[in-house]
Amino acid sequence: MADISMEQVKELRSRTGAGIMDCKVALQESAGEMEKAVEYIQKKGLAKAAKKAGAIAAEGNVHAYIHAGSRLGVLVEVNCQTDFVARSEEFKSYVEAVGLQIASMSPLFVRRDDVPAPQLAKQREIFEAQMAEEAATTGKKKPADVAAKILDGKIDKWLTEVCLVEQVSVVDGEKTIQSMADQLTAKLGEKIAVRRFVRYELGEGIEKQKSDLAADVAAAISGS
Repeated sequence: MADISMEQVKELRSRTGAGIMDCKVALQESAGEMEKAVEYIQKKGLAKAAKKAGAIAAEGNVHAYIHAGSRLGVLVEVNCQTDFVARSEEFKSYVEAVGLQIASMSPLFVRRDDVPAPQLAKQREIFEAQMAEEAATTGKKKPADVAAKILDGKIDKWLTEVCLVEQVSVVDGEKTIQSMADQLTAKLGEKIAVRRFVRYELGEGIEKQKSDLAADVAAAISGS
């Protein structure tokens, strides 16, 4: 598979308006050849979807997903442009897939633009510390330019894991949540976009009291 640079992705995105992940896939499928990648985007209808990117999408659904046992719940808002599309089975199916995605994969943000700069900087510090620890352990320190590329790669991978729209759909198994939205946009002729979500897990954030049964029994015996 061709080694795709961020510069190539940015160029393809500027030419087609397609999403970052779609551009990356297009370049990979086209062995890094820009013109073939542009053609790939056009054939997939992703350029058409990109034209809708600036449209105002104020209709849609707020979907609630409650997992069996009621220990996990998700609320997600997915927007489209008209109530007609919001009532369509295809749109509803996508919304349900997004709800299941959030429940299953625990994303932290909708998209990269939502990641706070301090949190991104903190994650970079963590990866830098891990790389420094690895270098100290192995005694092999990588050149600065190589280390910088590896660090960028780690950050990019982390973003694909924590950003909802970049995750591979647990329903589809191949397309990302954004790719599914883009294809639905191209098909229905309206902008489809995930706006926001919240995920609740029972007991999350609560420090649960831990008890050692053996120690409790021993204490009870010694006190009797």
